[in-house]
Amino acid sequence: MTLLAALLWPLSLVYGVVVAARRALFRGGWLRAERLPVPVVIVGNITAGGAGKTPLTCALAEALRERGMNPGIVSRGYGGNAATEREVTIGDDPRTVGDEPLIFAALRLPVWIGRDRAAAARGLLAAHPGCDVILADDGLQHYRLARTMEIAVIDADRELGNGLMLPAGPLREPVSRLQSVDAVVRLVAPDAPIVPAEREGRATQMHHVALPWRNLVDAARLADPASWHGQSVHAVCGTGNPARFFAMLRAMGITAYEHPFPDHHYYAPADLAFPGAAAILMTQKDAVKCGGLADARCWYLPVRAQLDPALTAFVEETIRGFKAA
Repeated sequence: MTLLAALLWPLSLVYGVVVAARRALFRGGWLRAERLPVPVVIVGNITAGGAGKTPLTCALAEALRERGMNPGIVSRGYGGNAATEREVTIGDDPRTVGDEPLIFAALRLPVWIGRDRAAAARGLLAAHPGCDVILADDGLQHYRLARTMEIAVIDADRELGNGLMLPAGPLREPVSRLQSVDAVVRLVAPDAPIVPAEREGRATQMHHVALPWRNLVDAARLADPASWHGQSVHAVCGTGNPARFFAMLRAMGITAYEHPFPDHHYYAPADLAFPGAAAILMTQKDAVKCGGLADARCWYLPVRAQLDPALTAFVEETIRGFKAA
């Protein structure tokens, strides 16, 4: 334990008591959780920061659509300033709706945001009555929205940090919380050894597959990273774990000047001012906030979460079981 963590440890105890009391109030019925007429799949984590929830939510939504379902997605819209629940569509201002909801909107599925995820889900269902399953991104601690199943994501690079609750550590809920979720998915490096699914899809791995680089000015333009070798390349990243993106670049053989920013960072022109740069690289999450700042040197890297088929089968089985009940 570091000195700072030791100093903050008493506060983490208080935080842990508050978290446990709040969850007990919902479980005991003193605080009401709202149930929807369709199954609700929660995707979240017990740590602060990015763990791969957004790509997992996207991959699940696409997998369920391929299986004949009509999923919708609700999100907090973190980083946006929307005052009430609303629908998100392609082209919305990220300062209003947040960055991650715009990635969901690119799937051309119904997407609603709101501090109150239950209210956002009600709005989505009213606007899209054909929706038959709700995916709630980063909703593990949003107990007002009753859930059919919970999926917790863990970044294998960082695991659970020092195992302490906020603010002494990264945990939003105690490690024991993982025992009550329906499935745990670990985000591992693409070259990590494959570990078979356990407990019929309740413990699986996923990894991110890089798709072709796309230009911010002209999305139809694709890039060959080999064309950047030996040139001045800069990479910016404002996600929960910029190191993961920079490591992916290195694995591709791309040598770049690395510029990490805080998660959900909103870019200013100075952040992309790299005179002489042959290319400026970023994630898709960064790209939705840089459209008005970009020039032809700016490229983003879409990624797709590669899920274990056992997880997809488990989710489908649970959803169909809800509908049959």
